[in-house]
Amino acid sequence: MHRYRSHTCGALRESNIGETIRLSGWVHRVRDHGGVLFIDLRDHYGLTQCVVDPDSPAFAQAEKLRSEFVVKMDGKVRRRPEGTDNDELPTGKVEVYVSEIEVLGPAGDLPLPVFGDQEYPEDIRLKYRFLDLRREKLHQNIMTRGAVVDSLRKRMKEQGFFEFQTPILTASSPEGARDFVVPSRIHPGKFYALPQAPQQYKQLLMMSGFDRYFQIAPCFRDEDPRADRLPEFYQLDVEMSFVTQDDVFAAMEPVITGVFEEFANGKRVTRNWPRIPFAEALRKYGTDKPDLRNPIEMQDVSEHFRGSGFKVFARMLEDPKNQVWAIPGKGGGSRAFCDRMNSWAQGEGQPGLGYIMWREGGEGAGPLANNIGPDRTAAIREQLHLKEGDAAFFVAGDPEKFWKFAGMARTKVGEELNLIDKDQFAFAWIVDFPMYEYDEENKKVDFSHNPFSMPQGGLDALKSQDPLTIKAFQYDIACNGYEMASGGIRNHVPEAMVKAFEIAGYGEQEVVDRFGGMYRAFQYGAPPHGGMAAGLERIVMLLCGTNNLREISLFPMNQQYADLLMGAPSEATTKQLRELHVRVNLPQK
Repeated sequence: MHRYRSHTCGALRESNIGETIRLSGWVHRVRDHGGVLFIDLRDHYGLTQCVVDPDSPAFAQAEKLRSEFVVKMDGKVRRRPEGTDNDELPTGKVEVYVSEIEVLGPAGDLPLPVFGDQEYPEDIRLKYRFLDLRREKLHQNIMTRGAVVDSLRKRMKEQGFFEFQTPILTASSPEGARDFVVPSRIHPGKFYALPQAPQQYKQLLMMSGFDRYFQIAPCFRDEDPRADRLPEFYQLDVEMSFVTQDDVFAAMEPVITGVFEEFANGKRVTRNWPRIPFAEALRKYGTDKPDLRNPIEMQDVSEHFRGSGFKVFARMLEDPKNQVWAIPGKGGGSRAFCDRMNSWAQGEGQPGLGYIMWREGGEGAGPLANNIGPDRTAAIREQLHLKEGDAAFFVAGDPEKFWKFAGMARTKVGEELNLIDKDQFAFAWIVDFPMYEYDEENKKVDFSHNPFSMPQGGLDALKSQDPLTIKAFQYDIACNGYEMASGGIRNHVPEAMVKAFEIAGYGEQEVVDRFGGMYRAFQYGAPPHGGMAAGLERIVMLLCGTNNLREISLFPMNQQYADLLMGAPSEATTKQLRELHVRVNLPQK
């Protein structure tokens, strides 16, 4: 028999009854039933109930066992007594009568419990992550992550993509976040950057003629901490040659849909994803990553308030850039709910949230209804397709300034009225992003998204249009209120690339200096190409039903980006700093 095990703790079935076997694993828990000890033994594969009674030669050793001891047990498989089957376990019809126990690794007092999934302070969980990972839910999340990666790889290869690995030590690139930099010992005073994404490399692969690339790519971004973002993450990185935007959608939509259907546990998954222009997404949902499980669509109701008796809105609308948006709330027509929404808005720093309720008989109620009169109130109700017992909430001013708050209000109304269908994954393509935006802080035009995207209209648009009106062949995948992926058709024309960066304040020489490899490649026959990148952690997070990336990552950092398990970041030694020609200049306390 093998030194440690003849079977795993998830393998035994009724067909093994009568066999003498050997198991090794962790003591999950010990139960004393009238002097008979029941030991649940756990390994990666499952859990087996082991029984030791006072007649067993192993009883004295069994009495010394505690949770998380690693032990080897020899014994005979027998059927569980009638009425004690556990249908939730694959091994639930059998048990092992133990004849011998050997302790392979004793365990001290546990800093956190492994049995059960009760909440525990995150700093303790991360410091003792090796214990945390033994817990069933987290262990299963990690296994789901691995299975999702396998599924993505399989589906990408079925679509004709080839997997390549790109460098980790590279040059700095303007991807929208700070780089992690690595000092060079060989080149004093110079630094590598860890890739925020393999953007340039995957485009260079298209220049090299590889046609269809993908990679489960590690990426590094020195961003401020957030629950749904980590400094080190992975993405499904994709690039294709000789493609239009429609070709990218046709290749990737079945991959993502298929993975979600495989792991959705019965939840519905969108087929034939809608395509929503960026401006329309802001207008209807108040976000460029709408949660389409929420049926609420905001509408412009400015005409019903223009010249009305509600002077606050009427005066605002004298400025042509101002509008009034309505957020319909079906089933929200009670004074208590409307007052609660108003209080919520004040808690978000707003003066309040105007509303109209429709009472029995269809008559509008509330201060706004009283001011604008029954005809206008009825017209609003008709436009929004509301009925008795419903309400509408109103946000007014310059949409450029209030759309984010309007989106938050839409989400709040949907959540409070239980309108969100949580039994589905609702996907959409968000398209037609603006190429540029105005940077108020630096008083300049800058890229709004990916600087390597092709502007709609190409070089002619860059030369003749107001930059802030130019749209890009740029797109996102939105799912349940999260941005899951981002991509675009690339700007592969050298003159257009230089012009695009020039508008954002980069001179041609700076473009050559910073993106020399790609700029040179464009001079020697560049195919039209495009692609996208989908966040692996976001995909797994949604499939596992959590909103914290630390629940689906093996060894994550805490919210201050510290690795409590390994003690990183840590100070470098004087010898290391001297070899790297680096001097530390700490801020004064």
